[in-house]
Amino acid sequence: MLHIGVFGASGRVGKLLVELIDANKNTKLESVYVRKELDFSVESGVLITNDLNIFLESCEIIIDFTTPEGTRLLLEKALKNPTPIVIGTTGLESHHENLIKEAAKKMPILYASNMSLGVAVLNKAIKMVAQTLSDFDIEIIETHHRHKKDSPSGTALRLAKTCAEIRGLELDKVRISGRSGNIGERSQDEIAVMSLRGGDVAGIHKVGFFSDGEYLEFSHTATSRLVFAKGAIAAALWLKNQPNGLYSIEDSLGLH
Repeated sequence: MLHIGVFGASGRVGKLLVELIDANKNTKLESVYVRKELDFSVESGVLITNDLNIFLESCEIIIDFTTPEGTRLLLEKALKNPTPIVIGTTGLESHHENLIKEAAKKMPILYASNMSLGVAVLNKAIKMVAQTLSDFDIEIIETHHRHKKDSPSGTALRLAKTCAEIRGLELDKVRISGRSGNIGERSQDEIAVMSLRGGDVAGIHKVGFFSDGEYLEFSHTATSRLVFAKGAIAAALWLKNQPNGLYSIEDSLGLH
């Protein structure tokens, strides 16, 4: 039985995690961290706290779906009180990722911008396609709900980075995220990552490979945030037996 702490239990995915952890025979909800009051009930005996030190000491592993600032605060405290962490927070920047790498020297951490198992397989597939069809143009489109704050999504950037790296390119030098006006022809190495926002879309990611006379498209649709919560719990069950280090969702699935 894995005793899990949920960091950000009042969030959209956090609430789902609370429900699914209790329903899973291999996990137990040990504690939840909330900045303010919890707006729903949990089983008796579950620790509810806004003290990070107490929270870190209360559980075997933590699942974090919060904000970049929340993840930063959690990691800074965890450096002094190492605890395995599964991080599903999106919108992280380079300084957050550097902090994750530093913390992973003291504890096992699994970080994924998308906890979907289907996206992990998609990322594996497009790596092969981008390498094999090396002359094809790559265009990525992601769609999310109107409330999403970061753009492009972390998942879209991850997919774009996979394509860029397998072609020996630096994503920051070839990525564009908009076109307007008389900008000239598309460059050969260009990788476009475009964003759409609206409604309550949980997540749609499309990766297109274009050439003269043919077009190959891969698409993944998340119809519910449940897929992210389920993936995070599966990742936590895998991570509990790993040594200190930084891991990906692909590691947990043996996709490398």
